[in-house]
Amino acid sequence: MDSFDYKSEIEKAKKNDQKAFNQLFDVFWDPLFNFLLKRTNNKNKAEEIAIESFAKAFDNLDSYNFNYDFKNWLFSIAKNHHIDQYRKKNYLDKFTSNIDDPIHSDLVSLNNNPEDELINTQKIENILSHIKKLKQDYRILIKLRYFEGMNLKEIQKKINTPINTIKVKLFRAKKILIQSIEKNK
Repeated sequence: MDSFDYKSEIEKAKKNDQKAFNQLFDVFWDPLFNFLLKRTNNKNKAEEIAIESFAKAFDNLDSYNFNYDFKNWLFSIAKNHHIDQYRKKNYLDKFTSNIDDPIHSDLVSLNNNPEDELINTQKIENILSHIKKLKQDYRILIKLRYFEGMNLKEIQKKINTPINTIKVKLFRAKKILIQSIEKNK
C-alpha cells in the first residue's frame, strides 16, 4: 500500500472517476474488512459495515484532508459507523424486548385482511415508481438482486463488473431509494 498513490486516486474520485473509486476500494477493502471482522467477529456484519463505511467515505470525500492518512480516516469512519450500529441495535433490542407483552401484542399481526393486502399492493407500487426514477445502472442491480434473486457472483458474471463495485452501487441505490421514499411520505 506504500507505493499506491492514493492522493492521485482521491483527486480523481472527487471528480467522480469510477475507476478511482474502484481502485481505492480494492486497495483498502481487505485491511478495512479485517479490521471490522476483529471488531464484530461476524463476517456478514463486517462486510455490511465495510461497504457502508466506504459509501460514507466516498460520499464525504470532499471533506478529506490530505494532511491525514487516508487509511486512518477511512478506519475512523468505519469504527464510528460500527459504534453507531451497535448503539442502534441495543436501542432496538430494548425497544422490542417487550414485544410479547399483551400491551404490545396488537402491534404485530401476521394475519392480513383484504384492506391490508390492498395497502401492501399500494406500497409495492409506490416502491416500484421510486425504483423507476433511479439511474439505469442502479435499477439494473436492484432488478437482478431483489427481483430475480441473483447473488453477487451471478450479477458479476451477468454484467461483468467487479463484486466490490456491485456492493457499493447496491448500497448507494438502496440509500437513494430510501431517501426518495422518505422524502415523498
